Amino acid sequence: MSDRSASSRFFPSLPAFSVSALRTWLRSFRPGRMRINGRERLRIVLGALAGVLLAAWASRTMAGELGAAAWMVAPLGASAVLVFAVPASPLAQPWSVIGGNTLSALVGIACVNLVGDPVLAAGLAVGGAIVVMLSLRCLHPPGGAAALTAVLAQAVDYRFALFPVLTNSALLIMVGLAYNSLTGRRYPHAQAKPVPGSGSRFTAADLDAALAHYNQVLDISPDDLESLLHQAEAAAYRRSLGELRCRDIMTREPFSAAQDMSLKEAWALMRQHRIKALPVVDRARGVVGIVTVADFMRQLEMDRPEGWGGRLRALVGFAPAGGGRPRIISQIMTRQVRVVSASRYVIELIPMFADGGHHHIP
Repeated sequence: MSDRSASSRFFPSLPAFSVSALRTWLRSFRPGRMRINGRERLRIVLGALAGVLLAAWASRTMAGELGAAAWMVAPLGASAVLVFAVPASPLAQPWSVIGGNTLSALVGIACVNLVGDPVLAAGLAVGGAIVVMLSLRCLHPPGGAAALTAVLAQAVDYRFALFPVLTNSALLIMVGLAYNSLTGRRYPHAQAKPVPGSGSRFTAADLDAALAHYNQVLDISPDDLESLLHQAEAAAYRRSLGELRCRDIMTREPFSAAQDMSLKEAWALMRQHRIKALPVVDRARGVVGIVTVADFMRQLEMDRPEGWGGRLRALVGFAPAGGGRPRIISQIMTRQVRVVSASRYVIELIPMFADGGHHHIP
């Protein structure tokens, strides 16, 4: 049955495209795949188990000594998911966990003391906790649960935020620091800038502009997002270029110049064949330099009254010139030349062209 007939039969007052739109909307609820292997899943499970177990054991022991009635809060379970499943997330960092849970609990206790109606106190506690966490850069989703827990438990003593909330959170972080490090996860996850020279077509400023336009909280730091985008772009280059090597695309018999070739000859050769660079070789055909149009331009005296065309003609010998002006290639060539072998992968040259300012590589 077509979408049009289905629409007419079941939703006669709706336009024909409504069923398709409804299906698309329903598909948006389908959860995406978690792209992690079984080993990483096991690492997460064991970490959360160890973190909550050790925090619970230590907290219960301390509760007996302190005479406290409560020794653990439920939001710690949600904190454990973040600390061990997504240790790179800004929401899972030590300050986010400890500050988010503890400060939110304080907000919840304040609402219990100041607001008589538990319903109103619950709403104010969660909203106030989010305000505090955003302001102090410790946004932590379980913090909202910590604020709500304080209201539901009718906690009026501010020491509740210190024990069990702060104590639970600190113990969990201690286990997280040890376990994540032992299992190869950087924690705390210091934000490292991507390595320069990636050859990417976008910069950190471009990413900042995109994030400002997006204007939503992301569960990934801008630095990590930039690094992922660079890696994705590099993977795309590798996929498109595949096994392509320099020998597959290079000019095999390039025009070249001897070191004693005159500037007039070199310029005429470049003009005749419409090339912008000449490798300079010795008698054994070894590359000793390279001359480009830019090298010719650098020799021009830009403050002279005649136009650059006249200065260029004087430089290459088509017009009279003053003494001391260079006459042969070796006098203007660039001697430090980046060279690559014919067997090198083309993908490896992208940073040289993009970041090194190179346009021709012998």
